[in-house]
Amino acid sequence: MAKKKAPPKSKPTTSPKASVETPTIDPVQPPDPSFPIVGIGASAGGLAAFEAFFSGMPVETDPGMAFVLVQHLAPDHKSILTDLIRRYTRMQVFEVEDGMVVKPNCAYIIPPNRDMAFLNGTLQLLEPLAPRGQRLPIDFFFRSLAQDQREKAIAIVLSGTGSDGTMGVRAIKGEGGMVMAQKPESTEYDGMPRSALATGLVDFELPPAEMPAQIISYVVHAFGKPPRQVTALPLKTESTLKKIFILLRAQTSHDFSQYKPSTIHRRIERRMAVHQIDTMDGYVKCLQRTPAEVEALFRDLLIGVTNFFRDPAAFKALEEQIIPKLFAGKSPGSLIRIWSPGCSTGEEAYSLAILLQERMDDLKQSFKVQIFATDIDSQSIGTARSGLYPASISSDISEERLARFFSVEADGVAYRVNKGIRDMLVFSEQNVIKDPPFSKLDLISCRNLLIYLDGDLQKKIIPLFHYALNPGGFLFLGTSETVGEFGDLFSTLERKLKIYQRKGDVLGSHRIPLGQFLPPMTALDARRPLGASRGVDTSNLPMRELTEKTLLQQFDPVAALVNGQGVIFYLHGRSGQYLEQPPGEVGVVNILKNAREGLRRDLATALHKAVQTREVVQFSGLRVKTNGDFTSVNLTIRPVMTGTGGVTESPLFLVILEQSQSPANEQEGISTPQALEADGILGSTVDERITSLKQELRAKEEYLQTTNEELETSNEELKSSNEEMQSVNEELQSTNEELETSKEELQSVNEELATVNSELQTKVADLSRANNDMNNLLAGTGIATIFVDHKLHILRFTPAATQIINLILSDVGRPVRHIVSNLVGYDSLVADAQAVLDSLTPKETEVQTLEGKWYTMRIRPYRTLDNVIEGVVITFFDITEMKKSQDLLAQANDQLRLAVVVRDSQDAILMLNLDGGIMAWNPSAQRIFGWTKQEALSMNIRDIIPQDKREEEIKILRRISAGGEHEPYKAQRLTRDGKLVAVSILATPLIGEAGQVYALATTERPLL
Repeated sequence: MAKKKAPPKSKPTTSPKASVETPTIDPVQPPDPSFPIVGIGASAGGLAAFEAFFSGMPVETDPGMAFVLVQHLAPDHKSILTDLIRRYTRMQVFEVEDGMVVKPNCAYIIPPNRDMAFLNGTLQLLEPLAPRGQRLPIDFFFRSLAQDQREKAIAIVLSGTGSDGTMGVRAIKGEGGMVMAQKPESTEYDGMPRSALATGLVDFELPPAEMPAQIISYVVHAFGKPPRQVTALPLKTESTLKKIFILLRAQTSHDFSQYKPSTIHRRIERRMAVHQIDTMDGYVKCLQRTPAEVEALFRDLLIGVTNFFRDPAAFKALEEQIIPKLFAGKSPGSLIRIWSPGCSTGEEAYSLAILLQERMDDLKQSFKVQIFATDIDSQSIGTARSGLYPASISSDISEERLARFFSVEADGVAYRVNKGIRDMLVFSEQNVIKDPPFSKLDLISCRNLLIYLDGDLQKKIIPLFHYALNPGGFLFLGTSETVGEFGDLFSTLERKLKIYQRKGDVLGSHRIPLGQFLPPMTALDARRPLGASRGVDTSNLPMRELTEKTLLQQFDPVAALVNGQGVIFYLHGRSGQYLEQPPGEVGVVNILKNAREGLRRDLATALHKAVQTREVVQFSGLRVKTNGDFTSVNLTIRPVMTGTGGVTESPLFLVILEQSQSPANEQEGISTPQALEADGILGSTVDERITSLKQELRAKEEYLQTTNEELETSNEELKSSNEEMQSVNEELQSTNEELETSKEELQSVNEELATVNSELQTKVADLSRANNDMNNLLAGTGIATIFVDHKLHILRFTPAATQIINLILSDVGRPVRHIVSNLVGYDSLVADAQAVLDSLTPKETEVQTLEGKWYTMRIRPYRTLDNVIEGVVITFFDITEMKKSQDLLAQANDQLRLAVVVRDSQDAILMLNLDGGIMAWNPSAQRIFGWTKQEALSMNIRDIIPQDKREEEIKILRRISAGGEHEPYKAQRLTRDGKLVAVSILATPLIGEAGQVYALATTERPLL
């Protein structure tokens, strides 16, 4: 029999799908600042963290803020998180619907398969665009929350894998909000909290149960009083602020006195709220006692809201209008120089490098690109240098660029910038206010730095940029920045996107006093270490200094620094008379190929010997052909030594070529033809000898030439093999990237499954508890209950049911008709159950068991929570006592009616027990016999029977009580005054419920 669907219950309609565009803040309608919004992000293992968080929420007072929970959820699984959270808080808990207005003292939970954003006090739901496994809903929400609520935004990162939430933390802190992260030791999965902590922007690192109290304290101090005005500062406050600047400058060497007061005050008040300090003087004392707080304030003041290709419209204009002009008119190999001051963690600088590389790829030409990215924050520069970013950057960079310019690392939770892009950039610490600028630049990208500086400082920075740029160079500012009054220095290309071009020097234009960037000589002398002139450690010297140092020991003007293969790293002096560039394609310059005639063979021999022995090798009197003539040259090859006396890690050699002071034929140890002839040794065979030596030399040269050609051929083959291996390596890398992507997707699915598993475990525990409660309830009530499915098979039963129907545990699953019952006169159980299933009308009847017990049997439909009929429930309520009460009541009614008859009868009516004791005595008996009722009830029937008739009448009464005949008979009775009265007696036995005689009733009528 198929399941029947009960009448459907009404369900709320779902909201329509939202637009997929990221919501932005309408500047005309600022967000409602009445209460803070707490965004809580979690992934795998987040359920336990949520429970601990809300369990720690104080119950005596309302928190005065709203909580929005964002968790990685499986798109096809309905979350039960809303029901679970309701158990741990007295706040109202909602699953978010599109456009829902956020109210204080409420918790809101993201629904499955949705991204969520915060806009003007409402929660907006969007369909996720990223494929499953690459979605970052926590970052998405945190960013919108930061943009909408600014300093009233609070972010909490709980248990989870990956790095979702890290970029959102940066956005929250950039807008002056507060950030918490779960202590990694208290998490089930510590990936997300550790990634957030690695940013250095987390204010509190706590277990979830301790977070609510800290949040409430922070909110009370930060928003529990009217905001302070930052204009027209009192003298005392201004003086206190200067003390803070002094402490910052003493520890960090950076002066913040010329930053905008609004920015400084907002960040200081936020730090005061974190430490729950009420006065500026108290905060100054905290800074004096705690150097770590000085560093924390420094970090807060330097927070930069940055990400890859931030403000896409501006970068699109830069890509289409400015980048092509940087390459216009320049030949391949030319230098392009760019400066990105205030680069923070490097995202903007890398974005510029990607645009430049894409342009070079389009041109199919190679240029030398130098991007100088600077910042005063050493920690941010360290992050930028590493080029390692969390996986959440995928929301800012297209999939094509990610695959092309990044490689996946750290088990899929991070991306690293490829070497080709990284080599374009030079990261360094620099203070644009006081350090010398870079020069001869084609582009300066300084976005969202000037907005933090006051007007006087901006007036110094803009002319500085003009000085650093080449004529016609470009300046790229943030959307809220401008060149101000320096319109004579820059022309506007894009007013809205803040792109400017440098004008040429004009009369009266602003000049930069470069002396402001040069420290005084006394400062230089003070910083010079003692004994600096006594010796120099050459272990880390560049090639030029290393070469010149060794040359100073030799006093020779012509030298070349080479490695063991002869590759030239540096040339010193006029080397053209000994080396010449051979025709053909210019590649790696090798001194052996460039050596002139007469030098090559001995140079190769000496270099080989120097490499083998690591000792100085000298050859004297070499005849080198220079410009048609021969020059006598002394060759020395000297291993390059470090400052500690050892050779460098990659051995280098200094080739020293020194022109000999005496002619070649006068050198010691050389036998010239003239000397041989003077000695009588040389004769007519000299010319033949010379010819033979020349032929031998030519043969050796040809052999060497052949060997060199074979070597070059082998090199070409190796190069070809290397290219093939590189191609294979690229294919393997591509495959590895695909595997990493699949791994990320599997990891995301695993997180979702972990979340579902946690919810199901909680649900199973709840069901187990409810099942135990139900079993104890049914067993405790003693109501016999049998659950039957729609096929009339037994599903379960209570222990009390076994007394009515013969059931054992193995009967579960068997049809009801196979079970033998203990009911008397009732065999329509199966038919009645089927009738209830068909009509959905309950049935009730009374049944009796073989033991004589009575029950009310009720058969009702079995309904699920979804209102589906899946069987019947049969219950038996014990009514035996009620039946007995009904019988007793009937007997009482009969006796009552008999009493009325006895009272009104004209005959004497008596009730006797089996021993003859008088149990009842009506008024007529008192009138006839004279004894009162009280007197008669204490008497026996023997007392009113004459002595001579007593035994005979007692026998008659016994016979009647034993079930014998009880026809009327005649007898005599004694009255109270001793007279005899003749009566006609009718004796009737009284039978009880068990069918036994318990008394006799006699009706005695006087005879006339």
